[in-house]
Amino acid sequence: MRLHDQIILESNRILIRPLSIKDKETLKDIAFDPDIWKYTPSRISDESDLDKYIANALNEREKDLRYSFLIITKELNFAAGSTSYGNISFKDKRIEIGWSWLGKNYRGSGINEHCKFLLMEYAFERLGFVRVEFKTDVLNIAARKALLKIGAVEEGVLRSHTLMNDGRRRDTIYYSVLANEWQSAKEKLLLKIK
Repeated sequence: MRLHDQIILESNRILIRPLSIKDKETLKDIAFDPDIWKYTPSRISDESDLDKYIANALNEREKDLRYSFLIITKELNFAAGSTSYGNISFKDKRIEIGWSWLGKNYRGSGINEHCKFLLMEYAFERLGFVRVEFKTDVLNIAARKALLKIGAVEEGVLRSHTLMNDGRRRDTIYYSVLANEWQSAKEKLLLKIK
């Protein structure tokens, strides 16, 4: 089984569609902000990095390892960032939502909640997964608070888990939402994204 090649999701504020090579131009306007990459293993600091990021994302989609999306604001019809499905296990009915980043003007705007809602809804209700997981740097307090607000449950820390772009070894904290928790999380999220 594979993820459908053209997953397109939308709410009243955003459209999420598959990332493509053509998205480089629109992402150039937001991707070079170093604050985006503070807690991530990768870094995009110039056009060459952006080319590699997009090429890697498309290559991983072909191999069913990661399915990357472009996030577009409906109000401005402009790219706000990117997010992905990854660590996909059809056998275990498990998927991760991550590799998420937003341009400076879109952080704290509610776009993240819209993205997480659409991606979890699709994972649970269309794909039939029983577990959606998230992970972040233990130092990324904003992301950790945001995950709790969307109904994710903190599971634990994997010490010295990931080598970061600056050479630091990241402790990674995992969160999840299970299928039997989705209805409650969905109701809370629907109140936030109206």
